[in-house]
Amino acid sequence: MLKVDKVTKYYNNLHVLDKISFQTNEGEFVSIIGPSGCGKTTLLKIINGLIKPTEGNIEFKDKPIKFAANNGLFGFVFQNPVLLPWRNVIKNIELPLEILGKKNLKNSSGDLLKVVGLDGFENYYPNQLSGGMQQRAAIARALIFEPPILLMDEPFGALDEITRNYMGMELLRIWQAEKTKTSTVIFVTHSVPEAVFLSDRVVILSKRPAKIEKIIDVDLPRPRTTKIKFSKKYFDLIECLRKTLKTS
Repeated sequence: MLKVDKVTKYYNNLHVLDKISFQTNEGEFVSIIGPSGCGKTTLLKIINGLIKPTEGNIEFKDKPIKFAANNGLFGFVFQNPVLLPWRNVIKNIELPLEILGKKNLKNSSGDLLKVVGLDGFENYYPNQLSGGMQQRAAIARALIFEPPILLMDEPFGALDEITRNYMGMELLRIWQAEKTKTSTVIFVTHSVPEAVFLSDRVVILSKRPAKIEKIIDVDLPRPRTTKIKFSKKYFDLIECLRKTLKTS
């Protein structure tokens, strides 16, 4: 579905990414994890077409990444919700449609409110919402075009542990909801347990300049439940990821 081929990035003399290559399959949840400052966010922005690679190529269904970016085939959720404080929830969700002059395109904002669990909060403003609710609004905004791929840049990093665990479960629910057309998620995180719990595969990056140390298959059954977090296989996978990160 998405092919990242030998992507390299320099910022002047700073070598950030070094020949990163991997592919995603349709309906797959892929996490990217690595040391702080190794270039995870840069890689995500290159995939989204926000930054050009110095070398390498990215294709989406055999088409240039620019085509996908220009046609709303990617949704992007940032580290912070980035909601406009003077717009209520429904107006924040509809903002991308307004910018492109495409009101009522595909998914309705009302349907998305129900999917992300914010039905009844459409007229609330960001300062009236908890951190988790703000991030759910940001996810709904990213899904407004029904993008085939959702890119998420450590969206739960600023949340407390209880809310973060809850939002992980909510993300899986939203991803698998019938009204959500997004089939593939690429998720950047610093949390090893989060990566294991959410993902089908985990791409482990080395320190800068980042190379792929290892890609680990997460063969845990779906749908994921909290019971999985008490299984031996879950803890074994966490240990495997941590050992790889220590040696990177």
